[in-house]
Amino acid sequence: MIERMESLLELVHVGFSAQNQEVIRDVSWTYAEGKTTALVGPSGGGKSTVLKLSAGLLVPSRGEVNFRGKNISQMNRRENLEFRGEGAVVFQDSALWANQTIHQILELPLRVHAPELSPDARLGRVREVLRQVGYRKDIGIRPAMLSMGEQKLVAFARALMCRPRLLFLDEWTESLDDRSAQRLVGLVRERKALGHTIIFVSHDLHIIRDLADQALVISGGELCMVLTEAQIKYDDNLSRFLEKEIAS
Repeated sequence: MIERMESLLELVHVGFSAQNQEVIRDVSWTYAEGKTTALVGPSGGGKSTVLKLSAGLLVPSRGEVNFRGKNISQMNRRENLEFRGEGAVVFQDSALWANQTIHQILELPLRVHAPELSPDARLGRVREVLRQVGYRKDIGIRPAMLSMGEQKLVAFARALMCRPRLLFLDEWTESLDDRSAQRLVGLVRERKALGHTIIFVSHDLHIIRDLADQALVISGGELCMVLTEAQIKYDDNLSRFLEKEIAS
């Protein structure tokens, strides 16, 4: 008898409402471990909401989101801490704390998930990850002194601090120049090669073609199509459809 493998992350008939409006309708999907999934579709179609539901940042109004078979919204404190340590999010607006320095922002995940590290070890990790993403300014300043692109670099660095194996990326190259964007794409490509699981939202068809093993088309709050890697790259009709959805 073949043993059924437990899924990494699963959405089961998930719905979400906000301000008495239905935003997501009955979405079910299983994210396979080690795969890279692009969430695509028109602006306002619900893809960022699906990402946040998948990451456990929003609680479904209906259905459930399971991580390794456990409903995220029913996890106890220890289980939730383990989930947060294994996964990390890059927000579209960076979501950096305005009243903290870059050093403090990046050190916090290590204080929570790696309390055994010394202050020197934490500082070393902060500098190492900032070098990887290409941030070159002082770590003692606050986010208000940075450009939007620089804030995105710091947000990406924060996501990498605890070496997560599950990444949620929402428009993660937005506001970046081409060189910086390609640097972050390269870092994601490295993690993909290591077998990490990556779920991302992007309007950049080149990035989707480069990284995605599959694409979920989210429109009108529904999962309306699933595209394979081959379809994304080589099916001209579906590629044109995808490009139209992204541009709308």
